[in-house]
Amino acid sequence: MLIEATHRERTTEVQLRGKVLQGDELDLPTLIWLPDLIEPAENFESFFAHESNKISKVRDVHLLNYRNFGSSDHHDSFEMSDLTNDIVRYMDQNSITMATIGGHGFGAKVATATAIDNMNRFTGVMCLEGGPVDQTYHPEFLELKSYIQKLGKLNLNHMEGSDLNKQIDQVVQNKNWNKIFKQAVNATKGNASWNFNMEGLAKNVEKRISDVATWRDSYGLWPGRVWVNLATYSHWIHLSTNTLPYYNVFPRLNNKFGSQEFNLFGKDESTANHWLHETKDESEQFHLSNRMWRWLKQKDGVDVLLTDRSELGWYYLPDRGTDASVGTGQGEYIPEHVHHNYTKTSK
Repeated sequence: MLIEATHRERTTEVQLRGKVLQGDELDLPTLIWLPDLIEPAENFESFFAHESNKISKVRDVHLLNYRNFGSSDHHDSFEMSDLTNDIVRYMDQNSITMATIGGHGFGAKVATATAIDNMNRFTGVMCLEGGPVDQTYHPEFLELKSYIQKLGKLNLNHMEGSDLNKQIDQVVQNKNWNKIFKQAVNATKGNASWNFNMEGLAKNVEKRISDVATWRDSYGLWPGRVWVNLATYSHWIHLSTNTLPYYNVFPRLNNKFGSQEFNLFGKDESTANHWLHETKDESEQFHLSNRMWRWLKQKDGVDVLLTDRSELGWYYLPDRGTDASVGTGQGEYIPEHVHHNYTKTSK
């Protein structure tokens, strides 16, 4: 049964929802993935579940909608601390001790802030076309802001879903945002409505310091492992000046531009390049997912003083199964799951 989002009075009552993609093996670590503004996290299912995507071999993936968007509950607050607390509460409710966290666009910003606030809960951060950048005056954000402002002023009383879609066509010229806004229309009989907190979002983008546009110095820095990939011709992260904030927040990225951890991706020169994961080029989609899989397999969770997991020794944790040479029933000295879920499982 589909559970609908509810507007909550108390911030601690907000429940997050999304979709869990189980990996190919038992007891895999978790990757929590967050979408860009307005877009439902479930849109990433086709990317992560693609037959060529090897991430399922190393992670269970939780496609998660943060508060006020998608299927998650609504609340008046858009403050980053509240968004991050929601995610940790979701982890506790779903018995997730530690996870990798990442996201696309604004989702990458939320992922970064969540990891910084809870360093004991996250092994690494992944940023796809987003992250700790203040975009208050970026033309691309101002374009999205204008869409939100205009559509947020519409009186939806007695407006059918088809009528609202026509209004979106008149206002939203960018075809990708056009599609995303239309996805957010509840087109049931009677009055059309938005399936996200449009009223709250419209108020927030009007603020002098908008929570969804800014990155504040007070959010801090993440000293651990990080993976950042930006569109080569990005209109959201202007190269090279807007890559500088990444160095301030992710000290491990210093001198790493062009490496596995910090790189550019894609050949698309259009405004669609922001949605790297939706490329129609099968080869590009494979290479993007392969970059992510390789980092998750080789670097995520590894001490920053080591080059990659190979310096730990590939057999640091013995294989599962009964092994007489080990002398334990479960086949290993230390169960592998203790590494990533030590508070929720027993030996």
